[in-house]
Amino acid sequence: MRLSIWPQAAQPWDVIAAEVQALEQAGWDGVYVADHFMPNFGDINRPTSECVALMGGLAVTTERMRIGSLVFGNTYRHPAILANQVATIDHMSGGRVLLGLGAGWQENEHEAYGIELPPVKERLDRFEEAVQVVKGLFQNERFSFEGTYYTLDEAPMNPARADMKLLIGGAGEKRTMRIAAQHADEWNTWSTPDIMRGKLEILRKHCDELGRDFDDITVSTQSLLFMSDDDATLDGFRNMQLAMPTMIGTPEQCADILGEHHALGVDEFIVPDFTFPPPGSARDELLEQIATIAAPYRG
Repeated sequence: MRLSIWPQAAQPWDVIAAEVQALEQAGWDGVYVADHFMPNFGDINRPTSECVALMGGLAVTTERMRIGSLVFGNTYRHPAILANQVATIDHMSGGRVLLGLGAGWQENEHEAYGIELPPVKERLDRFEEAVQVVKGLFQNERFSFEGTYYTLDEAPMNPARADMKLLIGGAGEKRTMRIAAQHADEWNTWSTPDIMRGKLEILRKHCDELGRDFDDITVSTQSLLFMSDDDATLDGFRNMQLAMPTMIGTPEQCADILGEHHALGVDEFIVPDFTFPPPGSARDELLEQIATIAAPYRG
């Protein structure tokens, strides 16, 4: 199981770069960047660095780690333009980029920028077409496509990236996961082991219906991490009302949770640094602990 970091884009670039470079030296496998223009909760005035630019910066400040988007929002990214942007970054990195794409969802940034957020069905219809556009461009020097929302006429893909992998992110069981089963090289969702167990059954069912080999799809996941040896601190974490799945426990308990993910067949665990202490010794020690508890499941 690979181990990767997801640095919060609200941090200054030098903090992100230093953290990622240190983890690359420590043997971590990848780094992921979110595609948002503003926070969804809390202080919405926090600075938020843009995803394409961050990925380009990471491409030239790392040497080995895979660089992924988690995930680009299709509602404000034309898929043909995005494909060319990401292919360029992939060349800059020497072939280490993973394109992660999702349907788009965050209401406040669409409102702030005057970008339409269509109803769910239309959003997913657009997304399914966008996936076909991206894959068609990656697999062909020129690609034509005529859909309801996107039309391409012998569109060039230069620089070409025929071997570019596509990650589809999302937990929607009827449409998003079916699109992933049909088109994705990798699928990602926030989860706990219990959530992941159910989702994998659904993904396998979609694969069976579509004639796709389930084992051809790589699976990654993440959860907000709260790790401590202090029981009172852990109780405080457990009492928080959080929208995202969490991993809360002592290092030994968190190691067991990672082991459950590994046993389910999860190929990569991504660690968001959103809940970490500020940069410094406490954060460094936590990152070292995470690598230590993950070590038995990495191969």
